[in-house]
Amino acid sequence: MQKNSTIFLFVICLYTAFAVAADRQETEQQRQERMKWWTEARFGMFIHWGLYAMPARHEWVKNRERIPDEDYQIYFDLFHPDLYNPEQWAKAAKNAGMKYFVVTAKHHEGFCLWDSKYTDYKVTNTPYGKDLLKPMVEAFRAEGLKVGFYYSLIDWHHPEYPVDRIHPMRDNKEFRQNAKDRDVKKYAEYLHSQVRELLTDFGTINCLFLDYSFPGEDGKGHDDWQSEKLLAMVRELQPNVIVNDRLDLLDTPGGWDFRTPEQFMPRSWITVNDIKVPWETCQTFSGSWGYYRDENTWKSVHQLVVMLIETVSKGGNLLLNVGPTGRGTFDQRAMDRLQGMGEWIKYHDRSIYGCTQAPEEFQKPDNCLLTYNLGLNRLYIHVLEWPFKSLHLDGYAGKVKYAQLLNDASEIRFAEKRGAWMAKERGYAEETLTLQLPVNPPDVTVPVIELFLK
Repeated sequence: MQKNSTIFLFVICLYTAFAVAADRQETEQQRQERMKWWTEARFGMFIHWGLYAMPARHEWVKNRERIPDEDYQIYFDLFHPDLYNPEQWAKAAKNAGMKYFVVTAKHHEGFCLWDSKYTDYKVTNTPYGKDLLKPMVEAFRAEGLKVGFYYSLIDWHHPEYPVDRIHPMRDNKEFRQNAKDRDVKKYAEYLHSQVRELLTDFGTINCLFLDYSFPGEDGKGHDDWQSEKLLAMVRELQPNVIVNDRLDLLDTPGGWDFRTPEQFMPRSWITVNDIKVPWETCQTFSGSWGYYRDENTWKSVHQLVVMLIETVSKGGNLLLNVGPTGRGTFDQRAMDRLQGMGEWIKYHDRSIYGCTQAPEEFQKPDNCLLTYNLGLNRLYIHVLEWPFKSLHLDGYAGKVKYAQLLNDASEIRFAEKRGAWMAKERGYAEETLTLQLPVNPPDVTVPVIELFLK
């Protein structure tokens, strides 16, 4: 029996090594093709939903307030999102211009939104009594959005998850002592089983957001999650899935597909070893991911639209979060902003979808952001502060054949100033193209000028 077990473990290790090695053989062209839909989509919806919607004071409430399992149980016992309507959620996302969604199938609290066969800590055992995930997936697919799952590597409820520096009971010496024999290998087995379940029972999964590693003293990393083995399984089950970068495999070839700056805007396109890489910033409407009733630092529609534009101008994607309420609805503050973004993107989608950073030869004017569509060979100038009558574009002369406002396709005339003498006489840079703008800006959140390049 011992010999057979040893052989079995050797085979598993050999398979894992082979699978990871096989993943390393993906060419850059193959990787780009696999990620093509994602890099063209540019805009997605993040959904953080769990028991923490009931206390309604941050998704880390169990951690922040050091709430033990027995006190947190009240939320499980009373969870009943009776107004849940995933079709309405999906329509709101589509109308906002989002092309994919990522939902917290399980967050750090350990509560599962689907009927997992590996735990009793799931929605089907609450008063609601029904799977939340399958109807959500079906509703968003019906609206044409790609499907993504968030799965927490961390689990503050599982009996084999060892207490660490971010565990709610980290400061409780008695709890730590009682939990000292917990086995992270047993927890990793549970983790892998649930990820396999998510990637097997819900059809094609387009992206997977695994969150997160915190190696070091009293932390957890790839050895604890058995990340290499986990990723090999993911690639086997869903070969085309796009995986984030939080498995603690940043230095492993094939260990991630995109980088994930959270709650901040990078100053430029993210690079690794001086090479530009795919990236996605995840952001919130306010300061919380989960529903937070009393949080009031909500961003305006204008701020959110500018955030989307700036992200695309640096070659990235924006994953914008909604935290549904305990009754299963989107907060009206979120709905207002989704609607506002949708109204803008309806008339300006060409400046977002399929766009990326502008070629280096086109420098952005003051108070503007640029995006570029290679397939259309068009440059988009997003004007954050409307100038008086003229917008001077240094270096653009001879490169533009037509210009218009994107919202209504109304022509913008332009004049070209070439030569050193004109630059000196008029104060222009050489090769300047000057757009002749209307005095009043169009009545949109951010005006966009579409330049048809030669």
